[in-house]
Amino acid sequence: MGSSSRIAARVFGVAALVGIACAAAARADDPAATATYKDIAATLGLVPGFFKAFPESGIAGAWAEFKSVQLSPSTKLNGKTKELIGLAVASQIPCSYCVYFHTAAAKANGATDDEIKEAVAMAAISRHWSTVLNGSQIDLASFKRETDAVLKAAADRTANSH
Repeated sequence: MGSSSRIAARVFGVAALVGIACAAAARADDPAATATYKDIAATLGLVPGFFKAFPESGIAGAWAEFKSVQLSPSTKLNGKTKELIGLAVASQIPCSYCVYFHTAAAKANGATDDEIKEAVAMAAISRHWSTVLNGSQIDLASFKRETDAVLKAAADRTANSH
């Protein structure tokens, strides 16, 4: 079992429901959906209800996206980082299901309580300043110039301190 499968199993619980999940998968009308549900059960230990709520015609693509990005250990971002991003976004949507999932998945991937708090705080800070910028109708071209100047000054300070 790969690391993503072990993490998924921890997040979704014990694999005791695999038989039930496979039986549910066998009832799918679409052969691609049937194969997808079997892969979900093999990967996660069960087919969570939110996958069953997705239309059968799109479940293969939705699962492929989920598995190849969120669960894949071969992406550029590690699992903890991906789940902290998911938590930050979920906090802003807001989606209590997603907050629960991404918090649990972030912890399963090694995130500390302080890292979770910081991810949520970053989401709040981004939302705050997005509201100020949009509501004040700050000129985008000016904002980009100022941002570039701030980042250049920070890089210059870093280069001069070495």
